[in-house]
Amino acid sequence: MLSQPHMSVLANPNRTRWLPWLVLSSLLALGVTGYWAAAHSKLAYKIRTKATRVLERFFPHQAPAPKPGLPSVPRQFKWKETIYKGGLSEKWFDYGWADHEIKGPGPAKVRFSKLAAWIIYGREHAADFGAVVFKVKAPKSFGDFLEVSLQMDGPSGFEKIQVGNRYRFPLPNGWEQVVVPMYELNPHGLAFDRVRLRALSAVSEEWVMLDEIGLAEPLAGGPPRIRYPELDMKAVVRCDEPGHPISPLIYGVADIKAVPELNPGGLRLGGNGMSRFNWKLDNVWNTGADYYFENVKLSFTWREVIQQAADRGVPLSLTLPILGWVAKDATASSFPEASFGKQQSSDGWRAGAGNGLTPQGKELSPKSPTLTSVVAPPEFVAEWVSVLRAEAEKAGRTGRRSYILDNEPGLWNSTHRDVHPEPLTYDELLDRTIRFGSAVRKADPSAEIVGPAEWGWSNYFWSSKDAKAGFSERPDRKAHGDIPLLDWYLKGLADYEKRTGVRVLDVVDLHFYPQSRGLYEPGGGGDTDADAAQRRIRSTRSLWDPSYLDESWISEKIMLLPRLKKIIADNYPGRTISIGEWNFGAEGHISGAVATAESLGRFAEAGIHSAYYWTAPKKGIPAYFGFTAFRNFDGAGGKFLENFVPSETPDDVSLFVSRDASTKHLVLIVINRDPEHAKRAHFDVASCGQTSSKKVFVYAGYPHGFELKKGGGPGVEALLPPLSIAVIDVKLSP
Repeated sequence: MLSQPHMSVLANPNRTRWLPWLVLSSLLALGVTGYWAAAHSKLAYKIRTKATRVLERFFPHQAPAPKPGLPSVPRQFKWKETIYKGGLSEKWFDYGWADHEIKGPGPAKVRFSKLAAWIIYGREHAADFGAVVFKVKAPKSFGDFLEVSLQMDGPSGFEKIQVGNRYRFPLPNGWEQVVVPMYELNPHGLAFDRVRLRALSAVSEEWVMLDEIGLAEPLAGGPPRIRYPELDMKAVVRCDEPGHPISPLIYGVADIKAVPELNPGGLRLGGNGMSRFNWKLDNVWNTGADYYFENVKLSFTWREVIQQAADRGVPLSLTLPILGWVAKDATASSFPEASFGKQQSSDGWRAGAGNGLTPQGKELSPKSPTLTSVVAPPEFVAEWVSVLRAEAEKAGRTGRRSYILDNEPGLWNSTHRDVHPEPLTYDELLDRTIRFGSAVRKADPSAEIVGPAEWGWSNYFWSSKDAKAGFSERPDRKAHGDIPLLDWYLKGLADYEKRTGVRVLDVVDLHFYPQSRGLYEPGGGGDTDADAAQRRIRSTRSLWDPSYLDESWISEKIMLLPRLKKIIADNYPGRTISIGEWNFGAEGHISGAVATAESLGRFAEAGIHSAYYWTAPKKGIPAYFGFTAFRNFDGAGGKFLENFVPSETPDDVSLFVSRDASTKHLVLIVINRDPEHAKRAHFDVASCGQTSSKKVFVYAGYPHGFELKKGGGPGVEALLPPLSIAVIDVKLSP
């Protein structure tokens, strides 16, 4: 997958009227630009800025009121970095869309009519500033019209602050000094690279004057420490009950360049583009609906990916194209305006490459797939697998070779409708799996084969043909005994193995993203208000809890992991489980950290084979610390251990326990999901042995990550702040 918002809409038959917006949102997500433009390049940023402008004109944001209990904002501050003073400083650039003049020397003049914004963009800054400061002169009739925020690709943990009287101090000649503290703008201490000033309400086209914009040294004082009511809780660790091994592959990520400190247990090369990846051209694929159906050259080659994984000593799962078509070059596009006429949108950086929609939003019928692509039969894929096997053996890489049979085939008729316009059927999915899987098995008998890599709920049970006709009609499913798609698919593969002796599937792979409103957005974003934060954390229960009713359009008890185990046991015993993509959003917010840690704990508890976070949390954001709770909690490689241990704990706290093979080392990960109460937690580990030492690490949204706390008395205990993750590292006596 490159961008995800289109997934939830296509899954819901009642939302098809949003298809034009759906395609637009996929384009605005611009997932593919990350592969061919630097993340902070001027080119990529201009594209994102234009996209954001369109969205915010239609969906204006209302800034929340200041949170109660915050200290007064000091008027006095010390400068640390100048952004604009009579003109932009050399390290900052103008990327706003508001009508403005910054021809210095002198104040900037900005028109904030039509809910416009002015964005100033610079290098990535660490979170060691005290405030955003500036001087402003605006018509009195404008009132509290202005909003200030920080921005950065990916994290969504920044606050949008309305510049009311609390932040403004009068100056001569109608000017005001504005001081907006970082502890309000950036409560999680995230890195940022831009400052945005935006109108919150409709104002006239009169000029607003701005000057002396900058970043201040840390302010004196700061927010008061909040004392939360504490509740005592007790938990029991059951080393006297059977546990099971934990696969390190559950700590996988889908970004080969993930920071080493993340210490992933596996890597996955996947996404929508891999369905059209031409390995013979080294680094070319087609972007599909994600970006104007263009053939593009990537910033990496497949050999570089394999070498990087080998250098890091991390197993790699590689996606193979079984769609049947791959990109023929690095320049063609499927809907050139020269052939199809004016379209709803076209790529400004590749003249004439259209998005395949008329100006009114109607889908254009694609021409021949050969416009962009060449045929890629099973032999094409088998040849690549043979090359991969030979090169691995030559280099002495004797570990596991894992191949995923394409990516989200149930969405081919939307993501790749230029070459596969017809919806996928039961029969085609099984046929392609057998033909391509058999070719892979022949080329590499010891390979691990993974599939079907479906995107989500609807394609667990129905085909794309059913989705197009309507799930109540479900003509394809009825033609196959009204058996749910995944059950029928696995039974068909089991029957094929019985007949031929050829096993074409080892691992059952599905993707999972929360479908409740506002929880996940492309790039790891999502809503972070109190309601969304709690829904996000609760939504992880859809992975494991048979009693939890999913709070989305699905509105069913998903219980994904136990459901998958039963489907496999009933239809094709012996297969293992992979969650090939997952992400609960709000990577820059504590709720994203809690949901990330909760998910990893549930994967360990269920004993599944693998899971791959999409794509990988950036260093220093909350989701990063949720992930490193299991992989690098102390910054020195401390991690969740090899064997899972059962435990008992109250319902509003999650406890995951592991121990090593020697049984002399325990690691407990405790998650307090309660947003209002701290928990003084006591852990009975008597069944495991006598405690000889312990360390307690706690994360509750701190900018610097986990804090090492004092061990306290002789027992194993920890104080858990609301919405926090604690790691307790326990050594046992012989």
